[in-house]
Amino acid sequence: MRTSLISSVAAILLLSGLSLSAKTLASVDGDEITDKDISVMLRAMPGVSYDQLPEDMQKKVLEQAIERKLLAKQAKSEGIQNSKEFKDALEDAKEDLTLEVWMRQQMNNAKVSEGDMRKFYDENKEKFVQPELVKAKHILVQNEKEAKEVIAEIGKAGAKASEKFSELAKSKSIDPAGQNGGELGWFSKDQMVPEFANAAFALQKGSYSKTPVKTQFGYHVIYAEDKKAQAVLPYEDVKPQIEQNLKIQKFRDSVSSTAKKLREKAQVTFK
Repeated sequence: MRTSLISSVAAILLLSGLSLSAKTLASVDGDEITDKDISVMLRAMPGVSYDQLPEDMQKKVLEQAIERKLLAKQAKSEGIQNSKEFKDALEDAKEDLTLEVWMRQQMNNAKVSEGDMRKFYDENKEKFVQPELVKAKHILVQNEKEAKEVIAEIGKAGAKASEKFSELAKSKSIDPAGQNGGELGWFSKDQMVPEFANAAFALQKGSYSKTPVKTQFGYHVIYAEDKKAQAVLPYEDVKPQIEQNLKIQKFRDSVSSTAKKLREKAQVTFK
């Protein structure tokens, strides 16, 4: 139970973006709607930030925040805060709020040194292995005959095969990526269906598949634009991730230790 509590509060503190400054997104009757108001609206969706939402969803969430502000103002004008029900609810909430603020302070006090981060990196390099990657583009057609015709046209382009490939992707590919010249960007082997992945990773940089590649989606022609061998990511690239993970662990250890000491001193009676 204690570990679960610590983990859940740590997640809330990190994901809700608790900060001292607030960004104003709108105002209603002179009252500001800030990103803190929005974070309250998004607590039901851990890990989702306002900036990550599509524009239409951002508008909807902001409208809900405005309604919430107006309804809260109406409740205050009716004197709801003077009711016994409100006072009882406020008293019940004080313990949770006290704990949340205290845990926020513990999280802020969790410091990680450069030496700690470097040591973790050196001792756990297997955690930071970037798999072999291929940057490719493809043309997807419905049948093998069409794929062979595409391959023949690319072959005629000679040194301009890459440009011809992109041109054909826009005019012949039935995949949405065709409108962007068939570009798929960088991907690892496990991100694609086996038949496609095996063919793509077998290609040399700057070459294309000379025979159609059949998958459940149709027939592909693949062009390998670039390749990256498996490698350990540099320390500086993963340092922010290491720092965050070590801070969370230090926070958990500190709170767990404090809870254990308090429990040892406390008189607990089960009824």
